[in-house]
Amino acid sequence: MSVRNCLIYLIFLLILASCSSAPEGEIQQTKRKAKIYPDYSDLVIPQNIAPLNFFVEESGEEFYMKLTSAGGEYELDSKDGDFRFSEKKWEKILTENVGKEIKYELFVKKDGTWLQYNSFSNTVAGDKVDPYLYYRLLNPGYIKWKEIKIARRSLSSFDEQMLVENTVLDDNCVNCHAFNQQNPDNFMMHVRGSLGGTYFVTDGDLKRFNLKTKEMKNGAVYPRWHPSGKYVAFSSNEVVQRFHSMEMKKIEVSDMNSSLVLYDVEKNEIMAIPVDWKKQFMDTYPEWSPDGKYIYFCRAKQIGEDYDYRDIKYNLYRADFDAERRMFGQPELVFDAGAQGKSVSFPRISPDGNSLVFTLHDYGCFSIWHKEADLYTINLNDFSLEECGVNSDFTDSYHSWSSNGRWMIFSSKRDDGLTARPYIAYFDKNGKWHKPFVLPQEDPLYYKNFIETYNIPEFARAEVDFSPGELRRAAKKKAIQANWSKK
Repeated sequence: MSVRNCLIYLIFLLILASCSSAPEGEIQQTKRKAKIYPDYSDLVIPQNIAPLNFFVEESGEEFYMKLTSAGGEYELDSKDGDFRFSEKKWEKILTENVGKEIKYELFVKKDGTWLQYNSFSNTVAGDKVDPYLYYRLLNPGYIKWKEIKIARRSLSSFDEQMLVENTVLDDNCVNCHAFNQQNPDNFMMHVRGSLGGTYFVTDGDLKRFNLKTKEMKNGAVYPRWHPSGKYVAFSSNEVVQRFHSMEMKKIEVSDMNSSLVLYDVEKNEIMAIPVDWKKQFMDTYPEWSPDGKYIYFCRAKQIGEDYDYRDIKYNLYRADFDAERRMFGQPELVFDAGAQGKSVSFPRISPDGNSLVFTLHDYGCFSIWHKEADLYTINLNDFSLEECGVNSDFTDSYHSWSSNGRWMIFSSKRDDGLTARPYIAYFDKNGKWHKPFVLPQEDPLYYKNFIETYNIPEFARAEVDFSPGELRRAAKKKAIQANWSKK
């Protein structure tokens, strides 16, 4: 054997010696599952989700995992408890196990003895999730904006791209992006500040509009596209921030005045939605039924000068809509949250029109700062109410549906009580919610070190694509002024 071959052989032996191997000898059985982070145990997962890499939070010298499925066995070992799947191998595992279970067995070598923990499993759903997720990334503060981004994440891989960075927009605030039924052909976002306005992407063209007219007391926010793509409903709000000196929560955001407006995209006209001509109420957070025949919204009594913010309770209402004539019917109460001492925000209807999920909290309409905020489902066939089986002890708030109605993404602060993370939950055909899981990352400990918060997570069926240069050019052009329609 030549000297060169001897060296190669020695290096090979050293590599083998450095690797941990399958457990040998006596194995002690534990009576519990191993603690892993993130908690990816006992889930229903999409067949097109990125690898669920995880870290074993048990002390030990060596770690070993055996994965058993219909496609056979797959083994991984680790020196530090960090388990990562190759994307190709993971895709193969999911493809081979659609509608079936994947079983995980974990072993940890501690003080020279192998311990085997109770196994756990995941079920691969036959329903796919939309291929992309969009969200806003920002620091979890509340005084001023800095380094705000809108990101696009591939859900079948770990690829993340920045669609918008506010440094391109002179550090203005970027917020409230919205799709029409997860369709990137109808995309819009708001910008506040010196380059403020509403930016629409239509047929690949990006333009800036000013939707506030002299007839409007406040600007247009909280958008929801009509399914036809012809209209966008907004609320027009006067928002204030208050900072607590004694309560556990640091801030309260509330409306002083709000109403609903409708923007006609083709005619570039904006008009009042006539559900409160006497100005008795504050109406906010519009949502359309999938057939476009109803607009849902949150309503509270108009406050006066002397009020207690804890007494502001929003109920859920709806009104019918004639899209051809741009006509609205009389509002009707859907859910009386105030009668239960509660308040609703963010109504979101499933694509089949059968289920409406909203955030329920103690008062007000800005639930992201409310620890008690939870998600509830209304069956729109009989208007029965049920708590979603996805809630935690911390804020569970802003949520949106996948295009097939089988998956929901929502923001949760369950990890540390401060930073919101995107959690995905399966909603099966029988109306049952399954255990949610955090958006997977290549590094299992990613969320331990990432300080930014995820805001307004929205599924999308394809990519929205414009360059920083295109965004900058649109921002520098004079905003197209919307016209007020009295019809």
